Amino acid sequence: MATGMPMKDEKIRVTIKLFASFREAVGSGDLTWELPSGATLDELIRTLDQAYPQAGFGRRAFHMAVNHEYASMERTLQDGDEVAIFPPVSGGTDAKRRDVYELTHEPLQLDAFMRRVVPPSCGAVATFIGTVRDHTGDRQVSHLVYEAYPGMAEKMLAQIGEEIRERWPSIQAVGIQHRLGKVDIGEASVIIVTAAAHRPDVFDACRYAIERIKAVVPIWKKEVYIDGEAWVEGPHGTVTDPPPREDKRSAPT
Repeated sequence: MATGMPMKDEKIRVTIKLFASFREAVGSGDLTWELPSGATLDELIRTLDQAYPQAGFGRRAFHMAVNHEYASMERTLQDGDEVAIFPPVSGGTDAKRRDVYELTHEPLQLDAFMRRVVPPSCGAVATFIGTVRDHTGDRQVSHLVYEAYPGMAEKMLAQIGEEIRERWPSIQAVGIQHRLGKVDIGEASVIIVTAAAHRPDVFDACRYAIERIKAVVPIWKKEVYIDGEAWVEGPHGTVTDPPPREDKRSAPT
């Protein structure tokens, strides 16, 4: 584990989690960093940029989270905080609910997942399966590699489920399962299931889920080509604010 600034009086120590292209550029996904007491995320990023100029912290778009919550540059850090830094992403409850939100390295199986999610009271079920295609543009793809920020990713998947229930109260069950690690051509990378007593809302809810996963869930993919590889990330530029929660009054059309 790498260590950052030298020890000072009135210091704090934070744990840093790096993902996808940031992890590769720095050479480690876990850092321990020492900062003056009262330091902000902005100050942390400045010191990281000085220590690891090749990672481009000062010239790239990225998100930050503190203890699994999206945070802005003005956030004051506390001793023991866990800070996650990652590129823009390419996903107490009611005991009666059967909602499932999972990350897994195992192959995804739609029928088995539906049996876990869909209650017998539902007569309408919509599913979405994202699979790995064999090309991107004119480049032949060998396979994909998915990476996530565990803990926060599941939390954001569950938030999407809550947003769906706010928008479409008829939805009785939501399930989202996302594959991690190497995924071969033709294999499923994500499964979404929405269920209700009747059909009108399940289609919209399923479409909403995949769009939100791509917007807010800290999961990234690396495309491995026959002749190279590349992380698929959001637009590069300046540091971006946390992705907003969708306004439930403006459902997608």
